Amino acid sequence: MAVVDKVRRLGRLGLLSLSFPLLAAAAPAEPSLGLQWPNYNNQLSGVRYSTLKEITPANAARLGEVCRLQIDGPTAFTAGLIVVDGTIYTNTARETVAIDAVTCRLKWKHTYAPDEEEVVASTRGPAVLDGRVFRGTGDGRLIALDAATGKLLWKNVLGNPRIGEFVASAPLAWQGVVFTGVSGSDRGIRGRMMAFDAATGKELWRFYTIPMGKETGAETWQRPETAKTGGGGVWGAYSLDPATGEIFVPVGNPWPDIDIGYRPGKNLFTNSVVVLDAATGKLKWWYQATPDDPHDLDLAAAPIFYRHKTKDYLAFGGKDGFLQVLDRDTRKLVFKVPVTTIKNPGVRPTKEGTHVCPGFAGGVEWNGPALDFPNKLLITPAVDWCFTLYAGPTVYDPPEVGYGGTLKPDDSGSGWVTAVDSESGEVKWRYHAEKPVIAGVTPTAGGLTFTGDLAGNLLLLDTKTGALVRKIPTGGSLAGGVVTYEIGGRQYVAFATGNVSRNAFGALGLPSVMVMALDAKGAGGAARNTPQAPAGTPDAGRGKALYTQVCANCHGPDGDMLSDHRLSTLPARRDFAATVAFIKAPTGTMPKMFPDLLTEQNVADVSAYLQQGVGK
Repeated sequence: MAVVDKVRRLGRLGLLSLSFPLLAAAAPAEPSLGLQWPNYNNQLSGVRYSTLKEITPANAARLGEVCRLQIDGPTAFTAGLIVVDGTIYTNTARETVAIDAVTCRLKWKHTYAPDEEEVVASTRGPAVLDGRVFRGTGDGRLIALDAATGKLLWKNVLGNPRIGEFVASAPLAWQGVVFTGVSGSDRGIRGRMMAFDAATGKELWRFYTIPMGKETGAETWQRPETAKTGGGGVWGAYSLDPATGEIFVPVGNPWPDIDIGYRPGKNLFTNSVVVLDAATGKLKWWYQATPDDPHDLDLAAAPIFYRHKTKDYLAFGGKDGFLQVLDRDTRKLVFKVPVTTIKNPGVRPTKEGTHVCPGFAGGVEWNGPALDFPNKLLITPAVDWCFTLYAGPTVYDPPEVGYGGTLKPDDSGSGWVTAVDSESGEVKWRYHAEKPVIAGVTPTAGGLTFTGDLAGNLLLLDTKTGALVRKIPTGGSLAGGVVTYEIGGRQYVAFATGNVSRNAFGALGLPSVMVMALDAKGAGGAARNTPQAPAGTPDAGRGKALYTQVCANCHGPDGDMLSDHRLSTLPARRDFAATVAFIKAPTGTMPKMFPDLLTEQNVADVSAYLQQGVGK
C-alpha cells in the first residue's frame, strides 16, 4: 500500500485527520493541562504553561522533597518527563522507566540491549500515547513499549549507526502516529524526519532535511556532492498544530561544522524551523535562522506557537543565542532578542583560533522558550559559554565526529533565564544563574516559574519580576524535564536530576527523578555510590562500555573531540597508574566523578580501555 494511501486509511479510521480546515473542531481536546503532563512540552504547541496554582511565591518556602528514585548509573540524563495517569515516564540511553508519580515507586524498568554499537549515549526522552511508550536509541532504532508493563511491542530501524546515525530526539505521538527523526549532524549524515504507525511501527513517510537533486533547496548546496553528508540531524523535540495539521521541526547544523569552504552555500534546511504536513510529510514552509553556519548553531528546541488577538506567532531559540519570533501568516521576523553573550557571530574561524560566543555547547539547547499566558512573557533558558574554534581539514570518517577543525571551550560557563514581552520583544527581566540553564522552563498560574541549572539547583523564579524566590540544591545537575501535575488535589513538581554530558560541568550526580510538594518532608540527600572497595583486575571491555556511557559525551567516540584533551595520544603521555590518578583527581575543566559517581573498579576499567587506545 502506498504511503499516502496508508495515511488516508488512518484518516478514515479516525487515527489521523486529513480534513485540516475542520481539524480544530474535529480533533479531540488535549488532556487536562493541569492534572497531567502528557507531552514533552505539556501542550502540543510547546508552550509548557501549567494552570496549577497551589504553589506560589508566598508559600514556596514550604516546598519539600516527597521522594526520589535513581534510575541508572553515571551517564547523561537529559530527558523530559511525561506524566500520564499517575505515572512518570522517562529514560536514559538504555533504561526506560515507569515511576509512581506520588511515591517514586518503580513500576517497571526496560533495559534496551543495542543491536549495534551505539553512536551516542544520550536521549531527550519518550512520548506516550494510547498505552504505549515510544523512544529512540543510540543505535538508530525507534522502539515501542507497553506503558503498563514495559514489554517491547515493536522495534524499527531508522538509521545506520555505522555511518553515525542515531535517534536522540524525543518523539511526538499524536492521533495514532509517531513522529521522530535521525540525529548525527556532526558525523556527516543526511538528516531526515519520519512518521510511523504507532500500532505497528510501519513507516508512513519521510522528509530529508538536506535536499538533493530536484528537491526544494538543493541549489543552496553549491557543491551538490556535499549534500549527501550535509548534516541536518534532528535531536531535540517537536511541536504540532492540530488546527492546521502542521508539525514544526527544528533542524541541526550543517557538516562539516567549521569548514564552510567545504560546503559553500546557504545549506538548507540546516539551522531551520521546517514546517511539514503531518499527514504526508510534504514541505509547507521554512525559516532558516543561520545560513552558511561556521559555528555549529543548531536548532534543537521545539518551536512554540501562540495567538494574541488575531495575530499568530511562532517563537524559537537556537544555539546562536537568540530568541526569535515570526509572524506565522507572513513568515517574517517580528523580533530577535539575544538571550546570552554574543561575540563574533558569523566570523569564519582561522587556523590561529577564533573566539566565539556562544560556543558549541552554548545558546539555547534542547529546552526552548515557554509562554506564560497571564503576563504575556516568553521565558527562555540559555547557556553562556564561549569556545575558541580552529580551522582545519575536513575528514569524513564515520561514525567519528569530524568538525572540519577543532575546538576548545572556555574554562567555565554560566546561564541565563530571560523573559520578554511576547508581542513586542521588550526584555522584562533577566536572571543570571551560576551555571548553564538547559533544563525545561515551566511557568505556572501560581506565579512561579520552575527551572534548574547545572550547579544542581532547582530554581523558583517570580514569573512577573524574575526575582529568585528560592534556590533548592538537589545534589545533581538539572539538564532535563521540569514538570508539574496534580494528583488527589495536590500539586507536585518533578524533575530530572543528575547528568554527565558535555554540558554538565556542574554538580553531575547519578540520574534520578525527584518529586516535591508543599509540606513534604522527604529524607533528601543525593544518590551516591556505596563505600569503595579495592579494584579487581581491570577489564578493558567494561571500560569501553563505561567510556561510551560517560566519557564519549565530552570526548567523542574517537576521544579527540576536544583539541587540548586528545585521548588518542594518551598512552604516550600517561601510563596506567597516571591515568587512574588523573581520573580520580582531574585538573582543568574535567569534572571530578570519583568517588561519588565512579567506583575504584570503574576507574580501573576505563583506564585500561584508554591505555589500549580509544575505539579498539
